[in-house]
Amino acid sequence: MTTPSPDARLAGRVALVTGASRGIGAAVAKRLAGAGAHVVLLARTVGGLEEVDDAIRRAGGSATLVPQDLTADQGKLDMLGPMIYERFGRLDIFVANAGQLGTIGPMAHAVPKDWDRVLGVTVTANMRLIRTVDPLMRASDAGRALFVTDSVGRIPTAYWSGYAAAKAALEMMALTWAQETVKTPLRVNLVDPGPVATELRAKAFPGEDPKTLRQPDDVAGAFIDLVAPDCTRHGERVSLLS
Repeated sequence: MTTPSPDARLAGRVALVTGASRGIGAAVAKRLAGAGAHVVLLARTVGGLEEVDDAIRRAGGSATLVPQDLTADQGKLDMLGPMIYERFGRLDIFVANAGQLGTIGPMAHAVPKDWDRVLGVTVTANMRLIRTVDPLMRASDAGRALFVTDSVGRIPTAYWSGYAAAKAALEMMALTWAQETVKTPLRVNLVDPGPVATELRAKAFPGEDPKTLRQPDDVAGAFIDLVAPDCTRHGERVSLLS
């Protein structure tokens, strides 16, 4: 759904969404735009970004495309905050959705190249993004940051290797930032959407019927609740299964 919401509770706000070209990221971006936010769409797949942008504009919303591979030339991420400030003068919402599955298998069989990419997307890129957006998010009257996590990041699960390690590190990083911003208007949370029919899920469970799962748009509304100015939750892991 991309039609502007009746209350337009995010009108005038600027949001950054990573992994915005498909799946949960695309669904959340459309919902953000539908609630009145201007959405900065970041992903490596140009075609997917353009499709999301077209859907947003058809529904009367607005977006800016940032084609960027989160592990290639990460120095470019450092300029994202200043770029957003120069163009929009503010950033109110940051949804860190991009993720990488890597190799599913025993820890002893981990592939170093895959390991580096998984941690590069999930951990290092988000560290650099936090660095570059922190001044803008603190300056917002109601900055809201949301990191997409997974239960395997806190419940040891055989064979999830780099993906589990990356989510565990992401959780600690996000919760540490939350502790550092407790006395500011910024609210930082983690969200675990649970099983959702995404490309990453299909790779992890190739025999699973996606029709038996919730779709990205089914969980996107909860994201909007967590980034709305009236959300007071802070430093929490929010499960969308409960």
